Amino acid sequence: MEHNEVIEDALMYIEENIHQSLTLESVSNHFNMSKYYFHRLFSAMMGDSLNNYILSRRLNASLPLIQNTDISLTDIAYLLNFGTQSSFTRAFKRQYDIAPSTLRINDIAIPQVPIPSVVKRPIKNINGDVVTNFTLTEFETIRLSGIAFEVDLALDDYKTKIRSHSKMLLENIDETIHSPCYVVYSNCQPNSTHFKVLFGIPQDTQINKPYYFTVDIPQFFCAKFNYSGDILDIGDVFITDYARFLKITKQETEVSDIELIQSFDDIHNLESTYHIYTPIKKLPIDSEI
Repeated sequence: MEHNEVIEDALMYIEENIHQSLTLESVSNHFNMSKYYFHRLFSAMMGDSLNNYILSRRLNASLPLIQNTDISLTDIAYLLNFGTQSSFTRAFKRQYDIAPSTLRINDIAIPQVPIPSVVKRPIKNINGDVVTNFTLTEFETIRLSGIAFEVDLALDDYKTKIRSHSKMLLENIDETIHSPCYVVYSNCQPNSTHFKVLFGIPQDTQINKPYYFTVDIPQFFCAKFNYSGDILDIGDVFITDYARFLKITKQETEVSDIELIQSFDDIHNLESTYHIYTPIKKLPIDSEI
């Protein structure tokens, strides 16, 4: 069984047994795995510890009981294995910034969160730590022709915007072209959510329309990661993966106009496996992983 399938099964197992006493040992034993390895694997794949995840799902399960039933808060705490009402209330307030009693009496609705998806990506073991697999490599100079635009992650429906611009590029190139394609995210200022985006292909395609450009991407040293799916749905996952990569490998981010580059093998298949390149400092050879 693939490691992402193990975690998917673990999330379902937790959900189906959320009213039971769940521990690292009991969950790892269910999957016949060492609790130490399971803990590292779960943390690497989910970006959080198993105990924190279980707590968040217990709190999530409490929402309909608080909002839609007359079950006492003490009984809810007991049903969801919090031990005492006070421990349940403290955890609830940390999670939702409101006491469960206040939620019950006020006209406020907090929706339940579905089981999170597990993003498929390879992993590697470094001195006992599990991290998303990576390669330290050079991103070679490349000339891209495509459409350039800007997005604000805080204000725009950026997923729709990026997809609509990729569709615009597809409509303006020969359908027989089955080229790799690149999405270049650049010039994000500190504490800003504003990005410049170039969606392009390594073809000398001249499109005489506004916002279409040909740009040379310079060579840079980088960490390369592989994912399956859509980067627009896994942004938080990659942020966690990248932070974990920096911590475990002791690599350092390079100051660059380019934030990251996403590369697909075929412009007509943007739901496939893809690569992410992000600039890092080139450390001395004896310091590299």
